[in-house]
Amino acid sequence: MKILHVVQAYHPVVGGAEGLVKHFSEQLANRRGDEVTVFTAAVTKPTYFWRDEGAPLPAGTETINGVSVRRFPVSKRFQFARMVLARSFYRLKLPYHDWARTIQVGPLIPRLPQAIAQSGADVVMAATFPFLHMYYAVSGGRRGQIPVVLTGAIHTEDKWGYDRQIMIRAINRADAYVALTAYEKTFLVEKGIAPEKIHVIGGGVEAARFTGVTGAAARQKYGLGDDPVIVVISRQSELKRLDTVIQAMPRVWAKFPQARLLMAGARTAYSAQLDGMIARLPPEQQARITQIHDFPETEKPSIMAAADIFAHPSGNESFGIVFVEAWAAGKPVIGADVGAVASLITAGRDGLLFEYGRAASLAEAILALLANPGRRQAMGAAGRQKVQANYTWEIVTDRLRDVYQQLFENRKGGANNLSEKPQACIERSRNKTQRLTGEKSRQICGFFSRYNLSE
Repeated sequence: MKILHVVQAYHPVVGGAEGLVKHFSEQLANRRGDEVTVFTAAVTKPTYFWRDEGAPLPAGTETINGVSVRRFPVSKRFQFARMVLARSFYRLKLPYHDWARTIQVGPLIPRLPQAIAQSGADVVMAATFPFLHMYYAVSGGRRGQIPVVLTGAIHTEDKWGYDRQIMIRAINRADAYVALTAYEKTFLVEKGIAPEKIHVIGGGVEAARFTGVTGAAARQKYGLGDDPVIVVISRQSELKRLDTVIQAMPRVWAKFPQARLLMAGARTAYSAQLDGMIARLPPEQQARITQIHDFPETEKPSIMAAADIFAHPSGNESFGIVFVEAWAAGKPVIGADVGAVASLITAGRDGLLFEYGRAASLAEAILALLANPGRRQAMGAAGRQKVQANYTWEIVTDRLRDVYQQLFENRKGGANNLSEKPQACIERSRNKTQRLTGEKSRQICGFFSRYNLSE
């Protein structure tokens, strides 16, 4: 099968969507024998699309681990104006504020829809929202009469990024949607997406990387000794709520003064606030916290193996791959009782849930597991069984390919029914508001209709 994957960035760029598409692509090319091409932006970081962070990469085509990767140059035109318009439209709740936010995020790659249409692929899969290339994929797929699959990885708690009617319309117009959790499917069905269109496949992990690894090296390197260790692996973003675990630890130390907190993850602008929280703790408690910044991916199995408990306080997740990695290492997990996380963890069997944002609730969960080593071991074993049955890359990729195969077999008679005439968009805009009229309405609606962004 000839498969085209479209993603905002690709290896060597590191990130959730980047890793997801990389593993899917290499599995399909090297294990299933498919011809896999990736279209992506020529950038070192997706944040380059909307602010001065990261840098461009050379445009062009290369082969990486059996996958053909074509990188497209990204336009940075009107960057400041796009940001001002997006924030103004959103704050004032103007019509088409979701359009404005989508264009502000980008990536702006005008050539991409036509390249997709001319790719000759049997199926196109695009990942992930809220980026503009998702709509390019729908537009290009329909132009070329190619079945389109969208993998959204929707963070349901992020209203700025994902509360967009434009996104729901795109999913409705795609041929299939891939959800990472049952929670994501339920969320979309409640938004009006047909349940038969949504396929839940989960996220994958290289289980072999985490099995048979001891934590001795990490414990020695970071001076953890034989003390009980709570590990948190997360980028230090405000959305990850690492403040909750720092606030929970004094309650833990009141009963287990020998416990240690190991926080591993990349620093961000928010890191200074976390540093301040730690600095306000008594010196003896500060000494029980170890931070590892920007560690290499190869060190993650050893860090995870050093854990007695893995905790992740974030509620803003589309799946939660770190939980699966912890289970692969045979560790019990603690997660927030919201969204995708709550649907992933079987509370009481392979982990515990705490009340999101409440440090006291997180502390209670940590204490319950610290007090019961046998329970920790049983939960870790149950988690490992769950991974082996559901979340290896081989299993998850085969589920995805089944979706592709079904669309490929049903491809005959697939007409482009997604495009909409600008006049229809204009009439609706006039019915909704008098702010957009005349030639201005025609120009704006014509642009969005071109990329299937009109409602």
